Amino acid sequence: MPKNDNMLAILWMLNSGVKMTAKQISEKLEINIRTVYRYIDALSASGVPIISDTGHNGGYSLLNNFIRAPLLFDIEEKKALLHAAVFAKEAGYPLSEALGNATSKLKMYSNQEQESVLSHHLAGFEVINRRGDPSIQPVLAELEQAVANEFSVEIDYHTRRDDQPKTRVIDPYGMVYWNNKWYIVAFCHLRNEIRSFRVERILQIKRTQNIFKRSEAFLAREFFLRNLLPDLVGKDGLIALIIEGRSEALDDLCLHWFLGHHLKERTSNQAIFLLEEKSIHTYVPNFLLSYGKSIQVIEPQSLKEKLVGVVSELMEYYQL
Repeated sequence: MPKNDNMLAILWMLNSGVKMTAKQISEKLEINIRTVYRYIDALSASGVPIISDTGHNGGYSLLNNFIRAPLLFDIEEKKALLHAAVFAKEAGYPLSEALGNATSKLKMYSNQEQESVLSHHLAGFEVINRRGDPSIQPVLAELEQAVANEFSVEIDYHTRRDDQPKTRVIDPYGMVYWNNKWYIVAFCHLRNEIRSFRVERILQIKRTQNIFKRSEAFLAREFFLRNLLPDLVGKDGLIALIIEGRSEALDDLCLHWFLGHHLKERTSNQAIFLLEEKSIHTYVPNFLLSYGKSIQVIEPQSLKEKLVGVVSELMEYYQL
């Protein structure tokens, strides 16, 4: 750790109100005890009122809580920040190294009692997430800068429909983390419209000299969800999907990101969803198969026939 950071750390330790010896400081900061003496002397020479008590219960302390920082966190706020950092790291947060440094300082600038409490809470708190491709970290970091500073970037983007990636210039409006994946919502100069792009499909990214201005009213979250889950209220041609089954299976269906959005009615043994016919016949069949006999489709009849067709195709495929 740089000299200035070590000196600031010593100030925060002493400001906690706990008297500390040079040996305790050296062990906590992992520096030589002679270096601690030099830092203490330098702080005292700069006007910091450090009190030095000798003897068996001696040590260093600050006069009347010398530091009056404008932002101090209590133990609950520190715990919340450290827990939030665990979630961020598991999500593949692009500034994970800086986040690690920040959480280390947060724990360092706590007194011994607080540090013990924080350690106990962190030891029993785990977040398990599907690990993403670490190669997207530089792309995420570059996109974060582009969103904050409003400069356009050139990307090579590969979709499942195209054999080769396409080069396009985008104006990044906002980053969205959804369903274990990162997305960038941006204005696409190639398509001349706002679109969302999967970050893992960006093979190359390069800054440009172009500057854009994002509307202050624009929210990437709202755009993303509106395109993912369009509002079907009042739309003609909707079909009722009626499913009966075990309560726990129906609970799971009603909490699903797609079906839950279209839930119309729920009883103890039945759930009714209102969807477009295209969605019922394309997305829903493959999803419902995973529930086996725990559910039963009541309506529409066309979905029952579609399920039979999907199962028949699978049987034929594996019998070859």
